[in-house]
Amino acid sequence: MVLQTNLMTTYVGIGNREDLIDYIFNVDPLDTPAVSMFQRATARAVLHEWQTQVYATAAANAQLEGDDVDAEAATATVRLSNTCQISYKVPGVSRTQNVVRHAGRESEMSYQVDIRLAELKRDFEFNIMRNTAENTGSATVQRVAGSICTWYETNVSRGVGGTSGGAGNTVATDGTPRAFTETLLQGVIQDVWTRGGDPDCVMVGAFNKRAMSAFTGNATRVKTAEDNRLVASIKIYESDWGELQVIPNRFQRSRDAHVLQKNMWAVAWLDPVSITPLGKLGDGDYSLVVGEWTLESRNQRASGIVADLTTS
Repeated sequence: MVLQTNLMTTYVGIGNREDLIDYIFNVDPLDTPAVSMFQRATARAVLHEWQTQVYATAAANAQLEGDDVDAEAATATVRLSNTCQISYKVPGVSRTQNVVRHAGRESEMSYQVDIRLAELKRDFEFNIMRNTAENTGSATVQRVAGSICTWYETNVSRGVGGTSGGAGNTVATDGTPRAFTETLLQGVIQDVWTRGGDPDCVMVGAFNKRAMSAFTGNATRVKTAEDNRLVASIKIYESDWGELQVIPNRFQRSRDAHVLQKNMWAVAWLDPVSITPLGKLGDGDYSLVVGEWTLESRNQRASGIVADLTTS
């Protein structure tokens, strides 16, 4: 086929309007299970502190009638702490970009602030689920909150060469990876329960979520005639010590499976997230999106970890 002479086409036409829809698509994940499910607490100083207590071991207790008494030896509380970490984002937009017409948003600054709020929430989750030791900071060093992996001391299962951290200020040493098995999981759940914990969730990465779905304890799949669904995964793991919700987390370390009692963890806010316009710098406008927070491990004996798991 040959085009007719002087036929006007879109290839040479001038003034055709663009076809840009008034929407912006984003599939980056915003689910932050630890930030969402851990309790919210208030910090009132840069060093946030709390205490734990243990009871005397249960023992036979039979006494003589009319016996003299002596005071029992008291067990002192343990004082724990974690440092508040400052996390912020700074959106900046030129004056011109603010005033031109946009597709998918009315105000460029408002849109950029919304993006930074979402990114900051993801950063909180990422930082909480790391293996990063507390750093009290200085005039030239940022303060860092001790992350979840640095708190486990008691109920742990690790690969060869792996060692635990502790008190939020010592990182765990990674060991040799091994496959995630139901035996490993049940062992940690049992340890948590034996030491007084009441674990209610297991938090894992994508690969080990699939590994959990293959556990033989979940071998019975339910298919109903009404909806023709075959259940190929588990959302609740029923152990000998109770039911645990299975929660996949995109931002945790893939090599870890956390056995958690959720109410024994909290995000403590010294200064909740706020948005402060910083005004103009040159021909641009800037805002500060900032929060100051720390992780509160209320009693590490109520949770545990199956560490050093294969991830592929």
